[in-house]
Amino acid sequence: MGLSNVLYDVYERRLLRGIDPQKMPHHVGAIVDGNRRWAKGTGSDVDNGYQAGAEKITEFLDWCEELGIGIVTLWVLSTDNLRRPPEELASLLAVIEQLIEKLAESRHELRLIGNLDMLPAESAQRMKQAVESSNHESKVRVNICVGYGGRQELADAVRSLLLDESAKGRSTQEIAESLSVDDIADHLYTKGQPDPDLVIRTSGEQRLSGFLLWQSVHSEFYFSDALWPAFRRVDFLRALRSYASRDRRFGA
Repeated sequence: MGLSNVLYDVYERRLLRGIDPQKMPHHVGAIVDGNRRWAKGTGSDVDNGYQAGAEKITEFLDWCEELGIGIVTLWVLSTDNLRRPPEELASLLAVIEQLIEKLAESRHELRLIGNLDMLPAESAQRMKQAVESSNHESKVRVNICVGYGGRQELADAVRSLLLDESAKGRSTQEIAESLSVDDIADHLYTKGQPDPDLVIRTSGEQRLSGFLLWQSVHSEFYFSDALWPAFRRVDFLRALRSYASRDRRFGA
């Protein structure tokens, strides 16, 4: 082991010791951004960037399990991404399909988050089949956001709510008069799950771009300059250290 690796390991252990286990987030969301830029910077093609990003997700989930983080939500394909050139989109979908199948074969419990009707039917079906076969007694529950957009989620939630209530014979006025925050929350893609405590975005971009708009209202945010394939365990530990040092007020 070289000196740089020794120093890296020492620094990593120091970071971990500095994090109060009682202040570890239970649910972490990640905007895994920067795969294409990483590929460009390394002189490889976009497909290699997507593949490197998928491999990093597997590694990231191992870190989360080691640290006792129970829920992880990963944004891998946005509704905006669906407008990319057909050849590039097909390559990206193939990588995502393979990733989901690989995770399903491992110890993770998977859930798809997004509007799968926006995906090619064959691709969506392949993802659904893999998720159905995943381990539902896993230590880590993994939400894979595919065909996801925050505005799309809210539109779908309201649409679902209106259809459900209309089926009960209620008028639009009756629905409007009784509408509550909880009613909408019960129709989100993530219904039944706690909101994320910490949201991490890589690649140096400091915006959510629509990620979990409703659910992240009280989340803490951490922005890393590292491109996703280059995101290291020490970068993750820095995010956790930053989170643990904050006084969460939940809007108070």
